[in-house]
Formats: sequence, structure tokens, C-alpha cells
Amino acid sequence: MAGEGIQVFDRRAVRRHRARAADIGTAEFLFEEAAARLIERLDDVTRKFSRVLVLGGRRGAMQEDLAARGGLELLVESDDAPAFLAPPRASARVATEAEALPFAEASFDLVVSPLALHWTNDLPGALLQLRRALKPDGLLLIAVLGGETLHELRRAFFEAELQEEDGVGPRVSPMADGRDLAGLLQRAGFALPVVDTDRVTVTYRDAVALMTELRAMGETNGLSDRRRGFTRRATLARMAAIYRDLFAGADGRIPATFEIVTLTAWAPHESQPKPLKPGSAAARLADALGAVEKSAGEKTGL
Repeated sequence: MAGEGIQVFDRRAVRRHRARAADIGTAEFLFEEAAARLIERLDDVTRKFSRVLVLGGRRGAMQEDLAARGGLELLVESDDAPAFLAPPRASARVATEAEALPFAEASFDLVVSPLALHWTNDLPGALLQLRRALKPDGLLLIAVLGGETLHELRRAFFEAELQEEDGVGPRVSPMADGRDLAGLLQRAGFALPVVDTDRVTVTYRDAVALMTELRAMGETNGLSDRRRGFTRRATLARMAAIYRDLFAGADGRIPATFEIVTLTAWAPHESQPKPLKPGSAAARLADALGAVEKSAGEKTGL
């Protein structure tokens, strides 16, 4: 997350990394997993959605499932890497940034986004734009990477740089937790926010294999204040050794944790349930519990 004017991420580098991932095309498992979890949440909703935006379309992991639900009239896939939008694909394909969406107000009744918003500098602003793009009572369903993602890699690099270099540079992106994200949804004007958190653990032969796959995913370091240039060979070797010593299993493979935070919220509408006003309760809690109610100044006998 970032406030207005703060550029945590180098968006040019992020687009470059994602364009490279589109060319490689071999590491989509995490995005497919996030898309499957979003579809599971969508299956709990009985209504049909006719106008749908997929923000972060990548290779169309959600297209078939969305079309199979019925009632779909328009499916727009958006991505900041044009190479991910090659036809044949959705009804419309738009190359755009999450912070500068070109859609008119109330254009969609469903917006889904599988792991596209964690590289956004102005996440509150992006959520506000998505709320405006939704029709009243439209559904927002997104997945982002949470703060526990790659905590093993973060620690291994931290300790390796302390031992091998003069100071520590940022290696893994800062990510929000579920409570922060729920607050951002409310700040953007969404109603009925729900936040779920899941962890996916993947094992690799070693730290180099993990970093190779992150590169193929387009998820390498895109921080604005990252260190430029190649990582020192001694630092990389030390990091790999620390990672193995701290986290390797009995089989010698290392784990990598990906925390997937799923956010569900609705664009406000008068038909939605609203909290009761203070003092409007029709029954006393003490009666329901079978207890004796005492005033705040009254001491309980022990």
C-alpha cells in the first residue's frame, strides 16, 4: 500500500517483469490457484452477472469458468502486460494500469482480480476506481498476496546481506494484511466487506530454483528503492545456505509460502442489510443470557 504520491513500486520494472513472464509462459500455477479460489467464492453467490471485468487477465484462467455460469453478455479482460491479452480471448481486451482504469461509471456488475493488485502504488485509489466502475449492488472479488508471502526468502536475504554486505536492501515487496485490506475496502466506499486468508506452500530444490520460478512468474523485485545491479555471488550463495539451514525439510527441499488474501465486497445499494441504530434493540442481552443486569457503578459481590 502507498499513500498518494508515494511510489513504492517501479511500475516500469513491474511491467517489464510481467511482459517477460508472458513470453516465458511456464509458471502460472499460483495465479490459477488464486483464480480457482475466486470461482469457489463466486459459486456461493446465486445471482447471475452479465457484465464482468477481469483485472489481471494473464492467460485467461477465469474465462472458461465465468462463461460457464450463464447470463454473461460482456467479458472484459484487462492487464498491464499486453502480451497476456493475445486472442482468441474475451469479448474485449484492454491493456491498462489498475490505477488508471478507462471504464465508465457503473460499467460492470462483477469485477474479479486474481493476484494483480499487490504491485499497485495507490491501492486505495485503485479500489475507489473499481467501486465507481461497478453498478450499485455489484460484486468485487479479488485476491492479493498478503504479508506472509515469501517470509522465508525475506529472512534468508536479510541475514545473508548482514553477513556479506554493508547494510540490507529491500528484496521482497511490502504487503498488507487482511485487516488493513478490509479497512481500505470501507475507505473506498464498499459495503459488506469479507476477508479470507489462505496459505499455499510450495517446495523447491533450492533457493535458486525458487528465484528462477519467481522470475518466470513476473514476481521479481519491482521496488523503487531496490538495489540496482546483480546480486553478489557470495551474497546469493550465503542466502541459499541460510534458507536451507533454516527451512529445509527432511528431504532437503525448501518451502516457499504464498499468502493469498481474498476480498469480497459490494458496491452500496439500498437493498443491502444495514446495521441497527444504537439503542434500537428490541430485547435485553441480560434476558437472553439469563443474567442479572447491574449498572456500571455497581460492584459485584465475590
